[in-house]
Amino acid sequence: MDRIHIRGGQRLRGSIQIGGAKNAALPLMAASLLSEETLTLSNLPHLVDITTMTHLLAELGVEVGMNGHAPNGGHVGRVFELTAHDVGKTVAPYEVVRKMRASVLVLGPLLARYGKGKVSLPGGCAIGTRPVDVHLGALEQMGAVIELKEGYIVAHAPDGLHGAHITFPMVSVGATENLLMAATLAKGETVLSNCAREPEITDLARCLVAMGAQIQGIGSDTLRVQGVDKLHGAKYSVLPDRIETGSYAVAAAVTGGDLTLLGTRMDLIESVAEVMKKCGVNFEEVDGGVRVWCDGPIRGVDVMTEPFPAFPTDMQAQFMVMMAVSDGASMITESIFENRFMHVPELNRMGANINVHGRSAIVRGVKKLSGAPVMATDLRASMSLVLAGLAAEGETTVNRVYHLDRGYEALEQKLSACGAIIEREKGAPAE
Repeated sequence: MDRIHIRGGQRLRGSIQIGGAKNAALPLMAASLLSEETLTLSNLPHLVDITTMTHLLAELGVEVGMNGHAPNGGHVGRVFELTAHDVGKTVAPYEVVRKMRASVLVLGPLLARYGKGKVSLPGGCAIGTRPVDVHLGALEQMGAVIELKEGYIVAHAPDGLHGAHITFPMVSVGATENLLMAATLAKGETVLSNCAREPEITDLARCLVAMGAQIQGIGSDTLRVQGVDKLHGAKYSVLPDRIETGSYAVAAAVTGGDLTLLGTRMDLIESVAEVMKKCGVNFEEVDGGVRVWCDGPIRGVDVMTEPFPAFPTDMQAQFMVMMAVSDGASMITESIFENRFMHVPELNRMGANINVHGRSAIVRGVKKLSGAPVMATDLRASMSLVLAGLAAEGETTVNRVYHLDRGYEALEQKLSACGAIIEREKGAPAE
């Protein structure tokens, strides 16, 4: 497996291109199953999860054409042409689905278009339970008959899906996306209440509208969908990645640096920027992106992760690195996932002073971190260890970085271009 070596203590200065959002691209790719016509997606990031979804769609009979890198609205990203001819392949196998939880997003489109789907129970990062029963219960309300057999979700809609009034028992990004896609081809009106409101869901809704879907309430917690007989092709650009944006903003802060993040927008990171400003970090909208710099001590600030538009759980680990080198103490409370402090022991190995009490972590800032060999446990924890390595004295080696490749494109190249001393040591591929 690959590992990343970092010699810390360098102030980062320069510009970093922010890619398309992985968490927007994956459901957008799944949406191609809803039409026999071509869905062209641009600004797609070059990531392992995108490759995994491409393989999954190919298993389902989707033709995938890649037009390489193409300019789009100031961004540079890959362009995919996805065409789901009416071939009726409806089995998403374990060999592909085990690598990524987002694979379950094909279930709603398969049921809506073909009336059946067989999808392996998903895998992915081990950051806590993310039960698919929220997806399944809602699909049953729309007329699906669902069984769990030998590790697979086996679903049929003998009479097709029909509209329903669904109130999600918990705010779930994946369930909102799955049911939104399913509802576009269902008979009658579907009302989805207690929806997640993340920008990635708004992106999906807008793409579906471009394909001919009838959706009201976009951006709110209640979506009304009037089912149509069929959707057509469209061209759509994936929005910038707000978590990549926030991660590199933290990189600027912990190194006392000055970075311009190109191809992104302030409105995507308002909750993160608001908290970081309280810590003494500066933000400025500039032509083509956002400038972030820190020229003073970082102040400790309490934060709690909550569903959008509050502080995102996907930024918790990165923010903790800031607090680890802050002037003062802070409490970070994780309200989304129950097992998302696995990076804490690794940060403590580097000299951080962090104590976990249930769903909260008490962080007492230290003057400096020290380089050490550490091991990544999930995608965002991987980035937190890279950030810690950038801020630390000495050399840090981050092991098991295959997690990192699921969500950060060209990380070493982007950071080294801004003055970081970072390199990758290639190893045997991870299974």
